[in-house]
Amino acid sequence: MTPPAGQEQNSLMSFLPLILLIVVFYFFFIRPQMKKSKEQRKFREELKKGDKIITLGGIHGKILTIEETTVIIETEGQGRLKIEKSALVPEGTVVGQTR
Repeated sequence: MTPPAGQEQNSLMSFLPLILLIVVFYFFFIRPQMKKSKEQRKFREELKKGDKIITLGGIHGKILTIEETTVIIETEGQGRLKIEKSALVPEGTVVGQTR
């Protein structure tokens, strides 16, 4: 026995809020995170000697050497640090800002 046409449409309408929730979740959470990840990957690929950067820990420096996954930076006191590329952000970026 097939259900009446009214019940089929009613069951479809019961899934509408779930579908809308998934669409909203995608556009407000997943898509912006993918965009941010893409921008970070592009930044790390375009690093070059002499660029000024900030580490996620808040250390400012200038790139001296670039390796596959790490960079060596020079800090103000002529100190040198070997840092993972994944821990770098462009200078001028606010790190760890909370409200």
